[in-house]
Amino acid sequence: MKTISIPAFGGPEQLKLLELPQPRPAAGEVLVKLEYAGVNFIDVYMRSGQYARSDTYKTPLPLTLGMEGGGTVAAIGTDAGEFKVGDRVAYCIVRGSYAEYAVVPAARLVPVPPAVPLDVATALMLQGCTAHYLSHSAFTLTPDTSCLVHAAAGGVGQLLTQLAKLRGATVLATAGSADKVEIAKACGADHVILYRETDFREAVMQLTGGQGVNVVYDAVGKDTIHKSIRSLKKRGVCINYGGASGLVASVEPLELAEAGSVFFTRPHLADYIATAQELRARTGDLFAHYSANKLKVTIDRVFALSEASEAHRYLEGRNSRGKILLKI
Repeated sequence: MKTISIPAFGGPEQLKLLELPQPRPAAGEVLVKLEYAGVNFIDVYMRSGQYARSDTYKTPLPLTLGMEGGGTVAAIGTDAGEFKVGDRVAYCIVRGSYAEYAVVPAARLVPVPPAVPLDVATALMLQGCTAHYLSHSAFTLTPDTSCLVHAAAGGVGQLLTQLAKLRGATVLATAGSADKVEIAKACGADHVILYRETDFREAVMQLTGGQGVNVVYDAVGKDTIHKSIRSLKKRGVCINYGGASGLVASVEPLELAEAGSVFFTRPHLADYIATAQELRARTGDLFAHYSANKLKVTIDRVFALSEASEAHRYLEGRNSRGKILLKI
């Protein structure tokens, strides 16, 4: 089978199109014939070696990239639950989706409803579940809360903005260009800050009467994290869940105190879909919202498997205006 694998950590040039043996499912596993693979920043962190020391997301070399996929069941191991050959399925947080086939633990798979296309289902796995746990669990948004969503025109940002509005929260958002401002507004953001022209922290304080927001969702990282912390209400929560501008190296505890006794967390999605029940609860919500036309999923670009390095360059250039997929 064709795969995109890396022999060593480095830039997009490390992505190699290789022929590898097709895997076979063991007990409790399912072989998926992939139609789509999601392209996410976690793939960049793995490719570059930034997760080389991660116990949660191990990166043994050589490795086949890709942490999100959608396709059909091709074969089933013993004790693999309710799945049967031909079922439409999707998954995330299992490495190896940049390939024609992948072996996936049955507990990590979710069935895709007939009303949800496979490209949409794939887009709602890693990014959708991230947006869901951010808005429902890491900080539970309610109608009397406010949030700041960075990169609101990106893949997670669009979904997070919409889920925040479905929960009744007031959404302040940042975007990097005029067209991205319009995307964030179309997703329901109450206020959109063009951060290249405006100091977002000053804008947040002006929009909130000097109080700040209850929670900041920051996937930009190094360039924004300190002002994000200073954009919070007293005892607010800053959630750093990515590093598009570079991973955050450190935050001084005293900085949290001086910002108003605020809280800082850097979660992993894996810990918020730790069981099959939790995974299916999140995807069930997402699929239901999509089917009811309450959640719009934007597929920005679809690259061929052989164009994976180009897809990484596109993502790292912060060009994304929605989901980036590989068509297998």
